[in-house]
Amino acid sequence: MGLAISRTLHTLLLGCGMLLLAPITPSATAAPTPLRVVAQEGTEPKFIPAGIGRVVGLCVDLFRAIERVEPNVVFVGDQQWLPLLRAHSELATHQHDALCAVQRTDERARQYIFLDPPLFQLRYQLIARADDTVVINNWDDVRKLGSKGVILTNRGYVTPEMLERIGGLQVDPSATSPAMNLQKLIAGRGRFFLHRAPGMQGFVERAGASQRVKILPTVLITTDVYMAMGTHVDPAVRLRVQRAIEQLEKSGEMTRLLKKWD
Repeated sequence: MGLAISRTLHTLLLGCGMLLLAPITPSATAAPTPLRVVAQEGTEPKFIPAGIGRVVGLCVDLFRAIERVEPNVVFVGDQQWLPLLRAHSELATHQHDALCAVQRTDERARQYIFLDPPLFQLRYQLIARADDTVVINNWDDVRKLGSKGVILTNRGYVTPEMLERIGGLQVDPSATSPAMNLQKLIAGRGRFFLHRAPGMQGFVERAGASQRVKILPTVLITTDVYMAMGTHVDPAVRLRVQRAIEQLEKSGEMTRLLKKWD
């Protein structure tokens, strides 16, 4: 009787030991939460084409930096291009989960969740033809030019709305991409092209226009940009991304990325 009990206890202890020592299988480890994103066309330096099937840029680097800080999330889709207007539309309809470096507007605030703190600040400056001797210190200098001071902007971007609020300016918002506006400027179909830094000089150089246009030094508008996330995204996941952004800001990593792509 005692021997039987002893053997039973021995078997139970072995079983417990096997349970305690059993390795954790991959299925027991939670996979990172995927966040669907896209590469937004015409938004250099956020997303820059780098050969067939490859996208680089500030936002691509930022996604990877967030993943290093917060390994429980992973951004997928940043190698796939989508027009900017469609990218915004698909975030609003929950076909994607996040957009990188987005300006906050009242309409967008009703459709997305903007994470604080801001990622960085955009600086808007005018690009003119290289042989233009114009000096611009403020918007009044542009207004005085009247019909000879037409500003090219992009349809679907925030800039036409910003210029409308400033008022008294001649604006042509018909182009659908920065590259198209640069060509319009060179062709004399506008006096200025309002574009934004960081990344403005690199954009001009990649377009092969360094000798044909110049960036005027005056910063006329500044505005913050944020990580925007769909209202459908789990609040706990949004919080993880927000805390990762905060950590990148405190560590100086955001500043380093901005310098890399400015």
